[in-house]
Amino acid sequence: MTLRADVAALLAEAGIVDVDVDDAVADEHVRSSAYQRVVSVTASSRSRDRERAIVAAILPDPNELSAKTAVVALVDQTAMKAVGPAEFRQWSDELLPEIERLKTESFREFIRRRIKDWLFYLSVKDSHVPTAAESAAVTDWMQRHLAEWSTSPAVLAVIAESARTRKTRNIARNRAGNRLR
Repeated sequence: MTLRADVAALLAEAGIVDVDVDDAVADEHVRSSAYQRVVSVTASSRSRDRERAIVAAILPDPNELSAKTAVVALVDQTAMKAVGPAEFRQWSDELLPEIERLKTESFREFIRRRIKDWLFYLSVKDSHVPTAAESAAVTDWMQRHLAEWSTSPAVLAVIAESARTRKTRNIARNRAGNRLR
């Protein structure tokens, strides 16, 4: 398919009618914004049937950064709605073959790392208390996310002791201290 056909199909399937397809094809910023809207509609759906096809339509975009950004947004939004790590692992395993279509290795690696981070987060949310070594295996972004959002004193203690950045350690330490008072 062509870029125009892909963008038109994505917008139509998401029910987005206020984006001019020609404008989106001509302007990567309009197209990137349209992708974000498509991803938001897709992630809010109960059905996960079309996500791989949507990713397959977005990834060939000539602006790989826009494509990567849209896929990361889909990963983030899907992870936040996942019931647990097993559900998210199954979903991401189905998506990973599409991600390999990105030409830029660093973009593929970024998405794989983000999936790994969310799997870690979902296991922690599912009552797993990570070890310092497990915490060290995730990105600074995920360590900080846990420091800011975890309600588990045990998880906050691990992050407070083992996070790579001082700021994240301090956030976790302060939140753990506040939870104990």
